[in-house]
Amino acid sequence: MPFASYEHEGRCHIGRVEGDEVVALVGPSELGRETTTEVLASLVESGVRVPVTDVRLRPVVPQPDKVICVGLNYKAHVGETGRDMPEYPVLFTKFASALIGAYDPIVVPAASAQVDYEAELAVVIGREGRRIAPERAHEHVLGYSVANDVTMRDYQYKTHQWLQGKAWEGSTPLGPYLYTPDEVDVAAAGLRTILNGTKLQDSDTSLLIFDIPTLISTISEFTTLLPGDVILTGTPGGVGYRRDPQVFLKPGDEVVVEIDGLGSVRNTVVLERA
Repeated sequence: MPFASYEHEGRCHIGRVEGDEVVALVGPSELGRETTTEVLASLVESGVRVPVTDVRLRPVVPQPDKVICVGLNYKAHVGETGRDMPEYPVLFTKFASALIGAYDPIVVPAASAQVDYEAELAVVIGREGRRIAPERAHEHVLGYSVANDVTMRDYQYKTHQWLQGKAWEGSTPLGPYLYTPDEVDVAAAGLRTILNGTKLQDSDTSLLIFDIPTLISTISEFTTLLPGDVILTGTPGGVGYRRDPQVFLKPGDEVVVEIDGLGSVRNTVVLERA
């Protein structure tokens, strides 16, 4: 059964999702730095059950120490950009303030006319590690979730660095739940983006150029991975910026990113208030 970070009646909790209900767990109020693999496995139920429809699902990890993202990690996406195949993962960061819940509105800035979608598998770290060998990487995974790496392309390409287009506040859905590695196999999980009922991305995680163990090992070479850290593993081909004609998100759109076995994030696009 998956886990969720959620808010109910003004209070934040970690819960275990059972069918259409969420069961509050005793302990930390959210998935993150305190919820190591061992801690998460030891949490006990409080006995309080509420319908999932009565809670607000927060980002599955609301306040990660690090959000590290991978660009150009599917051959089809590399091909549509016209770039050379990377020999080392393309890495960039987001801030925790960019994250929103699975059903929260995506807030897009009036300053950007090129807001794009990117379906991505998210990996959540559950055990601290530095210089992790690829063959030991699985020991550091707390679980998996779904993300939409919403990108302001016109801001992304203002410079050779991508930060300003990737870290806009309130723009990156992460959720709905955390599935532990024993519950789901993500080696070849289908992932897709559906915009207003039209499928625009359709691929599977077996096509990652750099797989999850390689990403964990590479990232942990230069920084210590901590419990609650999030790695977004890259998007497949079919992004709006590379389509002909181009497709960008606009206020009123509904964009869904789904991954087999992990569920989906479903968000309405709204314009940022001045």
